[in-house]
Amino acid sequence: MKASAYHYLQYEGHFAIERQQGIDEGRALSEAIEAHYGRLAAMTPGDPEREALAAEYLDEMRNMPMRPDYPFAEPSDLAGIRAERPPAAKLAAPLPAGPALEDKLYGAWLGRSAGCLLGQPIEGWRRERIAGLLGETDNYPIRRYLSSAIDRGIADKYGVKDEGGSYGNPCVSWINNVRHMVEDDDMNYTIIALAVLEKYGESFTPDDVAEAWLTWLPALRTCTAERIAYRNLMNGIDPPRSAGYRNAYREWIGAQIRADFYGYINPGDAELAAEMAWRDASISHEKNGIYGAMWVAAMLAAAAVTNDMEEVILAGLGQIPAASRLSAEIRTVLHWRREEVVHEEAIDRIHRKYDEGDPHHWCHTISNAMIVAVSLLYGGGDLERTIGMAAAAGFDTDCNAATSGSVVGMQLGAEALPEAWVQPLNDLILSGVDGFGLTPISQLAKRTCELAARGGA
Repeated sequence: MKASAYHYLQYEGHFAIERQQGIDEGRALSEAIEAHYGRLAAMTPGDPEREALAAEYLDEMRNMPMRPDYPFAEPSDLAGIRAERPPAAKLAAPLPAGPALEDKLYGAWLGRSAGCLLGQPIEGWRRERIAGLLGETDNYPIRRYLSSAIDRGIADKYGVKDEGGSYGNPCVSWINNVRHMVEDDDMNYTIIALAVLEKYGESFTPDDVAEAWLTWLPALRTCTAERIAYRNLMNGIDPPRSAGYRNAYREWIGAQIRADFYGYINPGDAELAAEMAWRDASISHEKNGIYGAMWVAAMLAAAAVTNDMEEVILAGLGQIPAASRLSAEIRTVLHWRREEVVHEEAIDRIHRKYDEGDPHHWCHTISNAMIVAVSLLYGGGDLERTIGMAAAAGFDTDCNAATSGSVVGMQLGAEALPEAWVQPLNDLILSGVDGFGLTPISQLAKRTCELAARGGA
């Protein structure tokens, strides 16, 4: 996820998203609040009065009552979430241990890195533009990383440029410009979760995660909900209030991309993986923003012990409220697969429901989780197919390919991953998390294995 340096610190940039978010979560909007919105929309950007009125609008929206006909039950507290879960089947497969576990964890780190690297250069592109570039470079379905070393006419047509890298990367991360896994927020959060577990142990709290962010993660390495939560934490607003206070992005994808590590260290234990993900997510997200993180963590825990992708997805759904929007949409994807809806039609259906040109849809947990589910189900346990489907689908390309690659990498293990997707990483990852820098991915996997072997502590 990309963001300009200060955009997410100005409340006047949030009020339109807040209105969409309020409608999504079932708020009954009064005539007065709608008039307030209209006044804000008509004001000149940058007007100091507009900033003050936007802050008031965010506060007022939090107090809007719920519609009496709202069909979903979506608590944010852990006890409430657990009370709303469906009956969940136990994962019965034997747990990996020793070298087998380390291979799976290394595979998860590599798969996550490969997916992220594939999707990063086209993050923010729309599906049509992605499809055009892939088609004209003979790379659809995706069979290799994306490169800027292509015909100049094609490059100009699709706006393929080398300058303008994100997160301090000197160039856009086309494969011809990289020598290792580059920095990305998707990977920074996986690494900071490792640091949290190493310092605070299995019983870490949301406050510990917040302290870790403030200690090890520069503020401008954060985006959307995380940046608002960071601001709140700096202003003395503690979790869980830090997640909801003037945070229009509380159901966006940020917590979902932070959750993988909690599945890594809890192989076979979807419930504990999801609980740890809740502790992390609850400092910046609410409702479906939290559920996305719990779903992903539980899936990773399941992927360590089963290659049945539907079982993996259902293990994730078993840890979130059955009557939530996220659960309903992922079950819709499962239904499509069972009804033999073809892959391209499944992606078309997501695009018909969610508009990738709308920032709220483009970066929301639910739309992107649906793409992850489609990619996992239709990818057939093949890393190349899975991350290729996730990146080509549009929406948040690097986030979705990273999550999908992580699950498949965990299932297959490092030894079974295709050399074409692993070798360009050169077993190195650059991180913006203080104390890491350029680190061997295999070393991160070894440290992860040590935590998993002793129960995360």
